[in-house]
Amino acid sequence: MDRTDYAFDEINDEESFAQGLFIGTQEQWDELAKEEEVRLLNLLEGLLFAAGTEGLTAKAIAKGLLVSESLVPELCHRLTVLQEQSMRMLTCIKTADTWQLVTHKAVSPYLTRLAETPSHPGLSQAALETLAIIAYRQPLTRTMIEALRGVKSERAIGTLLARGLIEEMGRAEGPGRPYLYGTTRLFLDHFGISSPDQLPPLEIADGLLDETAIAKEE
Repeated sequence: MDRTDYAFDEINDEESFAQGLFIGTQEQWDELAKEEEVRLLNLLEGLLFAAGTEGLTAKAIAKGLLVSESLVPELCHRLTVLQEQSMRMLTCIKTADTWQLVTHKAVSPYLTRLAETPSHPGLSQAALETLAIIAYRQPLTRTMIEALRGVKSERAIGTLLARGLIEEMGRAEGPGRPYLYGTTRLFLDHFGISSPDQLPPLEIADGLLDETAIAKEE
């Protein structure tokens, strides 16, 4: 049996990891069993993926993997080599004092095309009407909105919620406690205003949202 088949168990068992005894010398790396190395690299990749663009410091990686901090640079280097050899579209890099995963340079032209493609089509007329009503008369329930529009608005409301332009602002009093809807910070940022009060004047006939609409809610 090759010495590497059993050496790792002798020098790097779970107890050693927990006590931080594995200091990552070259001799120990030479004895490291290949399957355990791959396991560590896969765990490292998972930690970096979860950390996202913030990345992880060597100290944080060491804590997450239960290894010595001095081992981290070599682990990250080996992960980079493994990713390149496996033709993965993510690669491990060091920026300042953190390590993070970034997309491989081969993906760049595809990401450029993706960025140039609108992520969402324009809002439908129904969604625009619903958004205008909510913006000027918020907070409103769905039934109140439908009373003003004269048609069902559930789908339009769902679209606006998905786009982040409106949000649930609580519940109205009365049977069923329906949701109240209002505009979001994203809506204000899009129009360059800090409050719905800064919206331009809009002629809305008084009494559209009258007792009839409220009665339907009840």
